Amino acid sequence: MWEEMNEPTQTIAWDQELISQAESLCAAAHECARRGWVPATAGNFSFRDRASGRIFITASGLDKGSVTPDDLLEIDLNCDVVAGSRKPSAETSLHGVIYRNRPDTGAIFHVHSIWNTLLSDRFARDGAVPLENYELLKALSDVTTHEHRELVPILENSQEYAGLALEVAGALRDYPAAHGVLLRRHGLYTWGESIAGTRRHLEALEFLFEVESRRLSCES
Repeated sequence: MWEEMNEPTQTIAWDQELISQAESLCAAAHECARRGWVPATAGNFSFRDRASGRIFITASGLDKGSVTPDDLLEIDLNCDVVAGSRKPSAETSLHGVIYRNRPDTGAIFHVHSIWNTLLSDRFARDGAVPLENYELLKALSDVTTHEHRELVPILENSQEYAGLALEVAGALRDYPAAHGVLLRRHGLYTWGESIAGTRRHLEALEFLFEVESRRLSCES
């Protein structure tokens, strides 16, 4: 398994299209760093190439504000490292769960923002953060009206990632319309059909988390 591997020896075989996608992923990571959504070395980002099905993910322990395509690993659907020279993140397995359970997923972003961290704790007992009657909900795929109620499921955080992967799979099953999953006091995973679509989902959800947090603060 990938946890047991030290340094994969195979070099990633890039082509022009894959490099373009890798650069787009890195640009998204840089923007998240600029916004303070991936402090220190937090967060991880991945994409799946539509044509080949190959998956690429940021390695462990990287400053996302300066990540480059050279910092990516190629993995398979079982989260085994296929190529690359860096150490995989322990959270790689959670990306694999989402790709396996959401076949249309083209990219996954994981961030640790102030607002998603606060809301994941506030609504933990409810099991999900409800977001409703906001115009920006229409930025989420297949949502056509502000009268939508988005439920973002919350899972307890854990360092035992095999068990956590099973929990994520359960959340994807129980919330088939969800566009993201929160880990309590940890962060958000969101996905989309492409890197651009995932970036749109992330920006929309983070805006909504902040608005909802501020609204609740004003009411308390």
